[in-house]
Amino acid sequence: MEKVQKQEPSDEKAEQLNNWLPVTKSRNAKWWYSAFHNITAMVGAGVLGLPYAMSELGWGPGAAVMILSWIITLYTLWQMVEMHEIVPGKRFDRYHELGQHAFGEKLGLWIVVPQQLMVEVGVNIVYMITGGKSLKKFHDTVCPDCKQIKLSYFIVIFGSVHCVLSHLPSYNSAACVSLAAAVMSLSYSTIAWVASLHKGVQPDVHYTPRASTKTGNMFDFFSALGDVAFAYAGHNVVLEIQATIPSTPDKPSKKPMWKGVVVAYIVVALCYFPVSFIGYWTFGNSVEDNILISLEKPRWLIAAANLFVVVHVIGSYQVFAIPVFDMVESFLVMKMKFKPCFILRFFTRSGYVALTMFLAITFPFFGGLLSFFGGFAFAPTTYYLPCIIWLAVHKPKRFSLSWCTNWACIAVGVTLMILAPIGALRQIILQAKDFNFYS
Repeated sequence: MEKVQKQEPSDEKAEQLNNWLPVTKSRNAKWWYSAFHNITAMVGAGVLGLPYAMSELGWGPGAAVMILSWIITLYTLWQMVEMHEIVPGKRFDRYHELGQHAFGEKLGLWIVVPQQLMVEVGVNIVYMITGGKSLKKFHDTVCPDCKQIKLSYFIVIFGSVHCVLSHLPSYNSAACVSLAAAVMSLSYSTIAWVASLHKGVQPDVHYTPRASTKTGNMFDFFSALGDVAFAYAGHNVVLEIQATIPSTPDKPSKKPMWKGVVVAYIVVALCYFPVSFIGYWTFGNSVEDNILISLEKPRWLIAAANLFVVVHVIGSYQVFAIPVFDMVESFLVMKMKFKPCFILRFFTRSGYVALTMFLAITFPFFGGLLSFFGGFAFAPTTYYLPCIIWLAVHKPKRFSLSWCTNWACIAVGVTLMILAPIGALRQIILQAKDFNFYS
């Protein structure tokens, strides 16, 4: 009896903390919240780099990698949705909680948290750069005769928006921002491939490898694998998104969540495949690492597309930042014994926005960063970590279909993780040679 009385306050305390933290604060989301949160998380800056990745891979390998990635990541996303409530009466609201269930309290944290943080912080840095670059491109397109403004200033303008938006209390309170971002992602992806199609194949187009040496081609191939991996990023926030959906034994959250995921993946296919294939078909191996830079006319349409990208990455930044806020705030309250209050939230969130903005201004190597984070961080959390957790939790029979499928996904994911950062680091070094800091 004493034991029960001792436990109650801690349970109550945990409940109060969950009601304060942004991931679990609100659980009244509908299936379409899942759809547009997943679209916002997935169809991000990565889609604009896909034609460039195709130019490094070539037609055959490029199409194979694109389609295979779509299939594998849809399968691993289904696994995560299924495992959200794998223990009756318990919900794994965060990726690391599922990791702890599979690998143990301490080991689960060490396996999942560093990788998840690397992805989320990495994405936020890349989105700061993308937002700044797209603002600059919009300015230069609308006013070509105006005085040139440094990219650093545009990144600061983009970052200042997040100084306000980062204080939204939960995922559901960011629903309108996320919906606007999802609509924008579909809009600028459509503009990218329709404008490319309208432009037609360029007179001097070549589909030969970009690099002039075999070594260069090999490194480019590795780098392109990372670009593709970066494009499929939603897994890092999928459990957190599912945590916002109500759940009962009769109506588990996995049904509306999966419905939203399917809609999101249809949109992903409608965005990714036309942009990557038509963009490469139009420009060949001369395509830029951001397809909108290659498209210069009609001017008003390219300006609109860049503005759409800005609105989209504002939403995407928040979708990836909220789990970081959740992680940092729960650590400060539970381990460092801070009181959950507005001041704590204000300083942690403002500090995080300032940090990602500073890193974006310092290292704006868009293409290389995409590939590096895609290979080093996204491949584990997206391609094979869900499979390892599935094998650990479900223990399928050796050489059964489930066992073979999961090991095949693990093999693909590990290959990506090893090869992509090698190509990306070379690309960053080549870009950094001619770079002036804070230019």
